Amino acid sequence: MAKIRILLAEDHTIVRKGIRSLLDNEPAFEVVGEAENGRDAVRKAELLQPDIVLMDHTMPLLNGLEALRQIKKILPAIRVVILTMHTNEEYVFQFLQAGAEGYLVKQTAPTDLVEAIRAVYAGQSFLSPTISRTVIDEYVRHASSSKVDSLDKLTDREREVLQLLAESRTANEIAAQLNISVKTVGVHRMNLMQKLEISNATELIKFALRKGIINLEA
Repeated sequence: MAKIRILLAEDHTIVRKGIRSLLDNEPAFEVVGEAENGRDAVRKAELLQPDIVLMDHTMPLLNGLEALRQIKKILPAIRVVILTMHTNEEYVFQFLQAGAEGYLVKQTAPTDLVEAIRAVYAGQSFLSPTISRTVIDEYVRHASSSKVDSLDKLTDREREVLQLLAESRTANEIAAQLNISVKTVGVHRMNLMQKLEISNATELIKFALRKGIINLEA
């Protein structure tokens, strides 16, 4: 029987090793690669084409949400399970709308991880039991609403620039990372701040924290 091929994307080394250990104990699973940031996760997903990407919610360079969007755009058949510390409704909505098949809270991961991967591989969805029925019902109402989330106003590139700015990267660093000019970085910065009605770097960082794009964890 073919094994379930998994790409593990988690920026914290200790956490990644712990999850890897759990996965390696399952004979039906094969970890085909690891990634420590979102951009690397997208690259390795395209290269390795795993069955499932098990991915952290917040990662440097490209957060889990944007990595999910890019993976789904390139290889829509890959199924993605998000690992997170957050049970916030807004976070759940964002990832489900972007195409995640699973949303797994890290506190319950040791007991739910195997079940989540098997369910998602079988074509089902999986949400941690700690995410209440109320959250699921609210998602259904939210998904059918015409209200546009502020992040949806931004282009893919603007969302990438947003994260890098919130991580306090300089214009030169962003230009090098995205292979664009410093002038283009400035244009993207101006456009995203106009769309989000944000006027300074402090507000931008607060917005990114609120949306779960970055966090303050070590």
